[in-house]
Amino acid sequence: HTTMIAVLNIQGQQFKVQAGQKLFVHRLDAEAGDELSFDQVLMLTSGDSTTVGAPTLSGATVKAKVLSHAKGDKVIVYKKKRRKGLEKKNGHRQSFSQIEIQSINS
Repeated sequence: HTTMIAVLNIQGQQFKVQAGQKLFVHRLDAEAGDELSFDQVLMLTSGDSTTVGAPTLSGATVKAKVLSHAKGDKVIVYKKKRRKGLEKKNGHRQSFSQIEIQSINS
């Protein structure tokens, strides 16, 4: 049994995934428990055969399930310009969605 690996584009970011894998992606507009299908598959590898899209593979989809929504760690954004009296301090917490890859269909 060969493992299928796909490289897909989710909201402008590329992820290398295989079935059963869990990963965090930028917040998706979906409820926890929703099933999603991503069709922007850039590359598929199964055993020794590799197919590369130009730029995407038509007909290839990756099915995933949204597990939960979470917020990342706080990142401090601090800007200062010397001798100008300019100081800005900002915090940012990125929203993430945790998804689990269900299946890769070529």
